[in-house]
Amino acid sequence: MTKPSAHTRSSYRHFLSIPTLWMDNDVYRHVNNVVYYSFFDTAVNHYLIVENVLDIERSSVIGLVVETACQYFAPIAFPDRVEAGLRVAKLGNSSVRYEVGIFRSGEQSASAQGHFVHVYVDRATQRPTPLPEALRRALEKIQV
Repeated sequence: MTKPSAHTRSSYRHFLSIPTLWMDNDVYRHVNNVVYYSFFDTAVNHYLIVENVLDIERSSVIGLVVETACQYFAPIAFPDRVEAGLRVAKLGNSSVRYEVGIFRSGEQSASAQGHFVHVYVDRATQRPTPLPEALRRALEKIQV
């Protein structure tokens, strides 16, 4: 198995600055691995909300996570500030593969990177549905 290499900032189309919290650190004095998934979720949902394509309480179409993964390259610890780089790697009819790089503030190489796949479903029926046009346009802006 080939070990993945860390991406650089230029690999991503959109960035969000996120502070680490005291409670993010684990007994090993670095941000616990589960927190990175929270960074991923925050980066994606923040982008969708600021692009005005997700109303978390009323949108008729919502994204459900069906796959996720993360690779770790360097530790992060409170009080570091991270910058989450976001891109869309694959845009399907009802699914999206988001890729996220987590960078310590000012660093060029990712401390961690990963992905998750959303399948978009009708909120009421929970059945897959085509991406609404406004959502598709917002995602195309960060597609690689």
